[in-house]
Amino acid sequence: MDRVIQKKKWSNKRLMTIAGIAGVVALVAGSIIFTSGKSKLNVDTERITISEVKKGAFQEFIPVNGVVMPLNTIFLDAVEGGQVEEKFVEDGAMLKKGDPILKLSNVDEELSLASQESAVFGEQTQMQIAHNNAQQNTVTKLNQMAEVDNAFKEAERVYLLDKKLYDQKAIGLQEYQSAKNAYDYALRRKRLTTQILKQDTALTIQQEQQAKEHYAQMKSALTLMRKKVASLTLRAPIDGQLTSLDAEVGQNKNKGEHLGQLDAQNGFKVQVDVEEHYLSRVYAGLKGDFSFADKTYKLVIKKVYTQVTSGRFKVDMQFEGEVPKGIRKGQTLQIRLALSDETTALLLPKGGFYQQTGGNWIFKVSDDGKTAYKVDIQIGRYNTDNYELLKGLKPGDKVITSSYENYGDIQELVLKK
Repeated sequence: MDRVIQKKKWSNKRLMTIAGIAGVVALVAGSIIFTSGKSKLNVDTERITISEVKKGAFQEFIPVNGVVMPLNTIFLDAVEGGQVEEKFVEDGAMLKKGDPILKLSNVDEELSLASQESAVFGEQTQMQIAHNNAQQNTVTKLNQMAEVDNAFKEAERVYLLDKKLYDQKAIGLQEYQSAKNAYDYALRRKRLTTQILKQDTALTIQQEQQAKEHYAQMKSALTLMRKKVASLTLRAPIDGQLTSLDAEVGQNKNKGEHLGQLDAQNGFKVQVDVEEHYLSRVYAGLKGDFSFADKTYKLVIKKVYTQVTSGRFKVDMQFEGEVPKGIRKGQTLQIRLALSDETTALLLPKGGFYQQTGGNWIFKVSDDGKTAYKVDIQIGRYNTDNYELLKGLKPGDKVITSSYENYGDIQELVLKK
């Protein structure tokens, strides 16, 4: 028997359609509601860092690494080339000034020295011979002068006597004239002999002076040659420790080649590498400090090397006051190099927030501690611990200083414990 089947008013298809429409309406409504106010995000306080703004001492400094080095180092180079003949000490030895380190052999230099010594000896012999000859010549000239002077005196005596007799008409003109001629000749001969003696004396003095100067030049050259040969034996120029010795027996070393260095034991300095960016702000007199064995020590810049290599330049720093006990050459120190004097400022602890905000804004925690909202700030100088806060916050304010990487465009954070 047939019966009537009633049609369902709410089919599955109709129900799904209605549900879809309702979902779209809800999404649109939610979007409207969401965009009409501030975007919020729940944040677990255990996953963030909340810091407090404080007023305190601020000093701008940068972290740098320094290497401990001897205060004074002398580089040892080969003054003359040669073959290493003998080593007297090994690397690391403690030396006194003048102690031999090694000896080079250079036959050419040694032969040159022998030749120069022979030349100087020959020159000295020739000077002695010339001096003896000059003395003999002077003696001969003096004897001649004595004879001429004696002849002049005799001619003068006869002339004066004959002149007196001639005036008295005791002798004739012929005899007087003969005496006068003999006198004139003796006078001219005396003047000539005197002139020759003076010229000979001056010439002898000049020749001896020239010979002495030439001999002095040869001796000076000999002294230099002896120094060159003596420099083949490398000696310690000061008291200190020999380091970086690079020489073995039998090796050939060229002139000017580096052989090693001598570190004076009168103290230490610290050589520091600084980024090129700070070149205009780093100068002699700036100070720094570092920690060693749970104690802080101070340093001061004494020298700035302006040459830039691979984006960095070097400075030499020396200890102010106490030098750490147990510090060693080659040891690396982590130094805080101060770029300014200590001042009082608002301090904002450093954190990861800066990477997303550039220091232009920050999330400030509300007074009740339940939310955090954006506020504009202005940051000045900074060091490894804090930023110098110029405006936007006051002492006692609490802010979120951890990273904002996951916050996107969130305007407000809801803090959950």
